[in-house]
Amino acid sequence: MKMKGIKMEKFGLVLEGGGFRGAYTAGALAWLNDHDITFDYGVGISSGAVVLACYALKDKTTPYNLVTKYITESDVVGLKAFLKEKHYVAYRKIFQEDLLKKEKFSAKELRDKNPNIEFGLYDMNQGKTVFFNAQDVDDHLDLLRGTCALPIASEIVELDGKKLLDGGVTKMIPIERAIEQGCTKFLVITTKPEGFVRKPANKIVLLLMRLLYPDCPQIRADYKKRHLNYIHQMELIDEEVKKKNAILVRPSVTIPISRFKGDPENLKKLYQLGYQDMENRKEEIYQFLGK
Repeated sequence: MKMKGIKMEKFGLVLEGGGFRGAYTAGALAWLNDHDITFDYGVGISSGAVVLACYALKDKTTPYNLVTKYITESDVVGLKAFLKEKHYVAYRKIFQEDLLKKEKFSAKELRDKNPNIEFGLYDMNQGKTVFFNAQDVDDHLDLLRGTCALPIASEIVELDGKKLLDGGVTKMIPIERAIEQGCTKFLVITTKPEGFVRKPANKIVLLLMRLLYPDCPQIRADYKKRHLNYIHQMELIDEEVKKKNAILVRPSVTIPISRFKGDPENLKKLYQLGYQDMENRKEEIYQFLGK
């Protein structure tokens, strides 16, 4: 759109997932909230979707507690989680006990505010990643739980007749969705440091998918080419950065955190790194956003 010869830009915030590595994104969004920076549109995947919802409510406390406290508890990942929820990761505990009961996260407040944000989830009925908005977030937070439900490691989330899993099956960094939504400028926050190489899917994982999801062969096909989709998404981002249409923020140093493993001190360091990396690029970000 143009007005008096001036192109009207649409600024989008694009957030990668990454499980425990979402602590970096939480720190980066805390910086955005501290500086009262908002966007015309936001889209997140997995942990990026959860912290995006909190950011839209200007809530810094919930994501901090989530990434530095709740996810490190002994019954969240592993044997205790399996005994509790019959899955490797206890997502019900995270969303129903920690976010709902302890943090009092309000889906109604999010719906009432109705920010222009979206979350990507893999719809097993359709065999593709689809996007939901703030109005779709249910009071039990099942939709947000579905955004983080990594295949094999967690249960399928059933909501309104849909069978949902983590949208990162195909859209690890949802830059394509932001483009589809008409964004012309992008602030992209990823959880992997420069030089990260996504490897092809493990053959055992692909076999388990065939056994666990016989009614959805497409998820296995999509997961098999996941690394290629990631490469494509990074290429799109790099192209936009070269054209000065995007800023890419990612960890400036490597802190030993994996998707489902990280001690509290390193998670705090990763959170603080996300905040500090944004602060270190403050002038660049302000100039980019026209502040």
